Amino acid sequence: MEIACDESGSEGEKLVGGVTAVFAHAGVRLSHAEASSCIESLREMIKSPAVEYKANHLLREKNRWVLLWFLGPAGPLVGKARVQLVDKRRFLASRVRAEFGSVTGPLELYNDLLRARGPRGQLDPLFPAILRAVAQWQFFGGGGPVSIVHDQQLSLTDGRIRQLKKLAPRLENLTLVDSQHDARVQIADFLAGIARRVAEEELNGRPDHEVIGLLRPFVAGPGMWHA
Repeated sequence: MEIACDESGSEGEKLVGGVTAVFAHAGVRLSHAEASSCIESLREMIKSPAVEYKANHLLREKNRWVLLWFLGPAGPLVGKARVQLVDKRRFLASRVRAEFGSVTGPLELYNDLLRARGPRGQLDPLFPAILRAVAQWQFFGGGGPVSIVHDQQLSLTDGRIRQLKKLAPRLENLTLVDSQHDARVQIADFLAGIARRVAEEELNGRPDHEVIGLLRPFVAGPGMWHA
């Protein structure tokens, strides 16, 4: 089983005080032909001259009908996509409690402290997200091995990939590609970007209930939020 993955909101180990409040990691199980057909359909609907489409194209109000199609029951993702959402502050707070037993004072101080005292990469939500993705797709795929094609990430070094394979024995391969050259990864990028933006809007008290309802079947975990 080969899954194409991408993320949105990754700022490495900087979990508070950054640009984004939510980290999203999406995976899709689509063939090259299915993904290319989806991209072509989106181009016909949106009619933007952009070389590479991003989630922002689907999130524009004038393209809302396209967004609803993309996530909806008649769209390309039903039964073929999953997305993880992580509230970065909650993620950091859970790590602080595990290390110190309680959280007192600004989380920014703990973020810097944990980054300084722990192994490099320990706070990056990307790595546990990949491990969860392997477990999820292995479960849905009947227990067989999982290969991941992932958008290029500087933090996914050869050493880190070897470590991930040790931690997830059913991870057969993890290959990094340029999303511009793999339509499947572009679809994962759309889903991750949409989910992150919608989740952040909900955190800020502006929930889009219609889109949240369409996203929920794809969201991994017991609810919209999990640390």
